[in-house]
Amino acid sequence: MVNVLGRRPYTNRFSAKYLTKVGTQAWSENPNIAVCAGFSLQTRLIAKHGNFRQIPTFAPFLESDPFPNMRKPLILPAVSITGIADRGKGVGRTEDGLVVFVEDAVPGDVVDVYVQKKKGGFAEGVIQEVITYSPKRVPHFCDHFKVCGGCKWQYLDYADQLEQKQQVAYDALLRIGKLDIDELLPILGAEETRYYRNKLEFTFANRRWLLKEELGDPSLDATRALGFHRAGFFDKIVDIQHCWLQADPSNAIRNTIRQIALEQQLSFYDIRAHVGFLRNLLVRLCTTGECMVVVSFGYDDQEAIQLFLDTVLERFPQQITTLVFNVNTKKNDALFDLDMQTYYGKGYVEEVLGEVRFKIGPKSFFQTNTAQAKRLYDVVVDFAGLTGTENVYDLYTGTGSIALYLAKYCKQVVGIEEIPAAIADAEENKRMNGIENAIFYAGDVKNVLSPEFVTRHGKPDLVITDPPRAGMHEKAVRFLLDLAAPRIVYVSCNPATQARDLQLLSEKYHTLKAQPVDMFPHTHHIENVALLVARDQR
Repeated sequence: MVNVLGRRPYTNRFSAKYLTKVGTQAWSENPNIAVCAGFSLQTRLIAKHGNFRQIPTFAPFLESDPFPNMRKPLILPAVSITGIADRGKGVGRTEDGLVVFVEDAVPGDVVDVYVQKKKGGFAEGVIQEVITYSPKRVPHFCDHFKVCGGCKWQYLDYADQLEQKQQVAYDALLRIGKLDIDELLPILGAEETRYYRNKLEFTFANRRWLLKEELGDPSLDATRALGFHRAGFFDKIVDIQHCWLQADPSNAIRNTIRQIALEQQLSFYDIRAHVGFLRNLLVRLCTTGECMVVVSFGYDDQEAIQLFLDTVLERFPQQITTLVFNVNTKKNDALFDLDMQTYYGKGYVEEVLGEVRFKIGPKSFFQTNTAQAKRLYDVVVDFAGLTGTENVYDLYTGTGSIALYLAKYCKQVVGIEEIPAAIADAEENKRMNGIENAIFYAGDVKNVLSPEFVTRHGKPDLVITDPPRAGMHEKAVRFLLDLAAPRIVYVSCNPATQARDLQLLSEKYHTLKAQPVDMFPHTHHIENVALLVARDQR
């Protein structure tokens, strides 16, 4: 990494326009001056005409400051990291009480912090130098760690990860929500912390992210990559060789598909110019042993598509049970509006949760950690306390997985979901399992819920709500208060917005207990389940 006067490179808190102006002048004196143009800290060169381009070698240490008029960087020395905040950043305080959020810091670390943002009573930054390493740090096991940005907590022992996640969930409920909770249950950790995902999506790109030791190596092909986006760069892809998130044959399928593409001299997608043949790859594995592969092509060339897919099937005659493709000429990668064409197999895979079988197509949403999904749903069933006579509303039902999972425990369950395709999946899974007491509606929860809806389906004895990260719309919260169901089970992937909603609901509800569940080891993501009871029912 280039240092200017021994400091960390300047970041994009300075405008590119200003950097260009001062950099062009400095270029005439020393063509090796480099600055950082982005929070990713990748080395950049200000060229003669003011254009940024990646350079193959690092600029030498400079004896004089090329940008004397620029604000000097702020370094906070010897900050002790005491915990982990939301989004996974380490948090500590300076001696004068300033709260500091630090990327990649672990509780127990003592670090000098390079400040990227300072506002009011807090600052955000990155590690300038580690003074003392935390005893909780462990060696990471992935070669792509810190580059792809997927498993940011690999350097933290899993037991400590669970402790931190549990504390984040508790802090959200108690400090943000200011809730009085009878019982805070310990977090449910995952038995498998590697190869736990059932779905991964990869991107083909003609711009490969190069590591600093790879810069300037003429033997490396930087125009072909298949993997994950580099954090902060929409057009740079980390070429993944081995991913620890999904079990075999996922790695073999991805690496072989890359090799087939090279053998057939197929173009990888240019994310900037929106041209190229190979665009995206999706691999889904099920506990039933079924495997679905979906390939997205940038344009329609039937001869090339057939040759490519035939070769893929020849290499994996047993492992791939269904092969699907689409042609995507849009500027975004969304699958929902694309025509899926089944090239081999039945066009979908089947997964099992408990006694319920789910049909999962290329566009279907399904919990990506199957084992932990079952544990999560078991918590919901336990909190629901159903006896078989209840009328249940399932808000934000998705493909109806929770509704169908608990249908056998209640008299009727009514699910509402905004995405029509998800409701179509719910109806199909309902038929496949012979479930007759589930009803599904497509529409925005805040609009579908109405007095007429309640009149049609009856007042619920229990409401289950599992909203997206943003939480529930205030209109939906208000309707739940007016609806006054005896109990609510709130499932959340964001404890902060859950705490906000629970605080609003506390007008009529008491939060009886909460149960965090870890769905994604080595990340900061947390699921949390809360049971609410109407105050007049206590």
